[in-house]
Amino acid sequence: MNQARARDTVVIAASAGGIEALRDLLSALPPEFPAAVLLVLHVPAAGGRALPHILIRAGRLPASTATDGEDALAGHIYVAPPDRHILLMDGMIRLSSGPRLNGHRPAADPLFISAAKAKGPRLIAVVLSGALDDGAVGCAAVERRGGLVLVQDPADSAYEGMPRAAIAATRHPVVLPLGDLGAALDREVRAPAPAAPPEPDPELDRQLAVYLGP
Repeated sequence: MNQARARDTVVIAASAGGIEALRDLLSALPPEFPAAVLLVLHVPAAGGRALPHILIRAGRLPASTATDGEDALAGHIYVAPPDRHILLMDGMIRLSSGPRLNGHRPAADPLFISAAKAKGPRLIAVVLSGALDDGAVGCAAVERRGGLVLVQDPADSAYEGMPRAAIAATRHPVVLPLGDLGAALDREVRAPAPAAPPEPDPELDRQLAVYLGP
């Protein structure tokens, strides 16, 4: 029988309307939150540097701009820096200048795909307000690898494109209004997940290779 391990990593994506959604979500998490949080917000190449400070003021978890090669530690929020994709590989944060996705770098799909490969069932992905469909391919990868997908209810989102795309790309998303997402995330991150890794996934490797730039 497989032993169970906790879901120890959370990846979050947001775009238009996302700062307000992130504030509400992260303010609901307790200071002893037992998972690492990696976060992508679509920002201009020269902007977004104040986001960690905004998140620190909004919630009870420390936040910082991610740096290449650092470990992803529980109870900490790692924010993708402007103009770099943030990836999770072997428990380590990597930054990439790989191709933009719909004009965005950072983008959600590279983070979600890399984390799905690294963490499998121990991963939770969260999609908040945003336009277009970034995160949908990544959510499908997370679910395929046994992870859990939480989505802000499109009817509750300032911009519903990203939530609707994530819902359409997955079979069993947990769709909740923003006010309920924080409690659900805290509950689910403490739930056991299978320790055994899924079978190799060549399609996931192909998708990830696209974003492994310099």
